[in-house]
Amino acid sequence: MRKNTKKIMISNESSIKKSNELSMAKLNAGLTLNQVQLLAFAIYTTQQKNVTTFQRRDFLKRFELVQYTTTEINDDVEVIFNLHFSTLDLEKDKFTYQHIFQSISYDKGTFEFKWADSVLPHILSLKNNYVVTDLNITSQFKSSFSWALYEYLKAHYGYWHKEVSKEALLRLFGVDKKKSYVGNTALFKKYVLDVAIKEIVKFTEIEVSYKEIKKGRSITGFDLIWSIGELTGSATRKQIDELERILTIISDDALEFMDLKEDENRKRASELIRESAKLKIHTEKPVSITIERADFLIKKANEYLKELQYLKENAEADKVPFYNWLEERE
Repeated sequence: MRKNTKKIMISNESSIKKSNELSMAKLNAGLTLNQVQLLAFAIYTTQQKNVTTFQRRDFLKRFELVQYTTTEINDDVEVIFNLHFSTLDLEKDKFTYQHIFQSISYDKGTFEFKWADSVLPHILSLKNNYVVTDLNITSQFKSSFSWALYEYLKAHYGYWHKEVSKEALLRLFGVDKKKSYVGNTALFKKYVLDVAIKEIVKFTEIEVSYKEIKKGRSITGFDLIWSIGELTGSATRKQIDELERILTIISDDALEFMDLKEDENRKRASELIRESAKLKIHTEKPVSITIERADFLIKKANEYLKELQYLKENAEADKVPFYNWLEERE
């Protein structure tokens, strides 16, 4: 496996996992972008939330879609429901097909689906040999071809190149029945392969290119060549919430922390409040810090809060108790 200099942040909270077999299957072949996204969001909901329902509005928000009519949903669900999972090796005439879903329904904005029992092991309880796909990354794709090639490359972990016949690539992208692409390799390259490669290079950790494999003057296949960048985990929602909680305490009590008589203590409290306010940007969406960075910032915010509380407590301890001389006269 070759490395490149890209550094991409991924979040487990926005990612889905699929077995290598499922990632290399023809699930995305021939699907529209909306259909690919619908399948991915069904997996996401099952893995991240442990439910088999989701709302249309949440789907639209995840993929930044403006609208998705009931007619469009009906057409896409029909296609998704008929999906089969195949262990087909793209280079061999050997296959086994299994249904993906037992049922899918849609009722006034709510999707509900039931997975086929044979598919569940490929998306749940995965211990090894699986592909992680961050929806924050793939939601930027404008072509379903990009999804298909991206997952295919990621499923070949440890590889740095793979020779694939033209027929196998046509099947991978689901365009093996399209005569214009079958008969004209230049069109296939321009409108399918090059489109997928351009988006993968632009949005993901992978750099990919290809060399044509020829027999005489005819292109018979492609040698896909790729390298992988560095993937770092982004801070979790729990970490961001904890950081925000500490900063909110400091902000809400800022006036009390500043109400110190000694100039030096008041000056120090002011500095700590200003420094803590600078950390607020790291709690905003989208999450832009790593897990390690979040731990550091939480520790730093806690140090600010403890020092402010120390200054406040010391100031209160130094106050002279109020002496009520009237009570003594009584």
